[in-house]
Amino acid sequence: MRILGIDPGLRTLGWGVIESHGSRLSHVANGLCHSDGDDLGERLLSLHNQIVEVIAAYEPDQAAIEQTFVNKDGAGTLKLGQARGVALLTLAQAGLPVGEYAPNRVKKTVVGVGHAEKEQVLHMVKLQLPGCQPKGADAADALAIAICHAYYGPSKSGLKEARA
Repeated sequence: MRILGIDPGLRTLGWGVIESHGSRLSHVANGLCHSDGDDLGERLLSLHNQIVEVIAAYEPDQAAIEQTFVNKDGAGTLKLGQARGVALLTLAQAGLPVGEYAPNRVKKTVVGVGHAEKEQVLHMVKLQLPGCQPKGADAADALAIAICHAYYGPSKSGLKEARA
């Protein structure tokens, strides 16, 4: 099963693709989608088009995305939600089943601690996907989201049971 993980962001959206074969995981690709400028609609369209390209290039079977967390900056949370909405729409248009995971669940799955730092996530992603060189922290987070989906996704790929 090929899984596309997405770490939503308006300026930088991270993505990562992994293969899950039973209890084995392998890295396929990862990267960043950037949107610049002042026009929100154009930035969201740019993210949509870039995600479409990733889906076309890597043909995932399923997708996973991080749930939005509410922080003190209400405007920032709203913009993050809009970027996440565009990502969800793009995944739905591609016909991909999508798993949604809270940031703490992703960190606990990959690192073992729900409040892990970004450096810890990056380190554990590299350990679990040998040879992987994430193109940035957002790409590492996207790979972590894909790993979380391999454990808990709708296909029940057996990773959780295999490691128990």
